[in-house]
Amino acid sequence: MSETKQAAAAPELGLIRGVVRCYQDLTALTSKHVRSLGLGPAEFDVLCTLGNTDGLTFKDLSERTLIYKTTLTSVVDRLEEKGLTHRKACSEDRRCIFVCLTDAGDALFQQVFPAHVDYLRQRMADLQPEQMRELLQSLETLRALLR
Repeated sequence: MSETKQAAAAPELGLIRGVVRCYQDLTALTSKHVRSLGLGPAEFDVLCTLGNTDGLTFKDLSERTLIYKTTLTSVVDRLEEKGLTHRKACSEDRRCIFVCLTDAGDALFQQVFPAHVDYLRQRMADLQPEQMRELLQSLETLRALLR
């Protein structure tokens, strides 16, 4: 059965396929730009999540980035090797470790985050503000149904 017939027979599948394709295209687009800035996608995600914070625990960082804790450790290790992050013990709980940006990490965040936002803004420049609001509302509605 062709993709069009499948979508007509089960419009929910067509919708899911469309969402997944948008996600794949967004991932490819952003990964290409992030790599041009000298970072891997996961490194960029951690760097930007830590930006403008005093640091986050591994648990909080994992929840905010959606990177599994086991993978997050190796991402933070790579960022530490590059001199962009450091670990800091939590004073209240010795089991708790904070990940913080170094001065070099913060400087890189201040450089790459605005550049990436501008890059995405240019890619979406043809969308009118009302279209963006409608798309966001539709995505929020879909997300609520999938929880």
